[in-house]
Amino acid sequence: MKLSRLSSRKVCDRVMRQGKVWKGKTLIIRWMSGAPKNPNIDPATRAIYAGTYASVRLDKSAVKRNRMRRRCREALRKEVKERDILPTIQLLMTPRSTSLTCDFAEIQKDISAFLAHISG
Repeated sequence: MKLSRLSSRKVCDRVMRQGKVWKGKTLIIRWMSGAPKNPNIDPATRAIYAGTYASVRLDKSAVKRNRMRRRCREALRKEVKERDILPTIQLLMTPRSTSLTCDFAEIQKDISAFLAHISG
């Protein structure tokens, strides 16, 4: 399964407005099924399009916000690598402030729970 990024602001805004919400202990995921509407993307290819959103309200330090984003993306990458069959979705991950100090396994557990929720 291919892991790609959500590329434009319009696509991310659309997921924020129209997407379904899943709340975990360390992050919130807004998601929509299907591929993004973009002329460069083939809707027939199966992939997960992921983006992150961390506002200044989360933490004033950009270094800490970026670390939260990286931890969430890495947990998603590891979980997608382990699974074979997943639907094509667009997702926007918003880390919670606990994702900075918690153990990495907790973030992976949240991602695993979300993927189990959407696939079955």
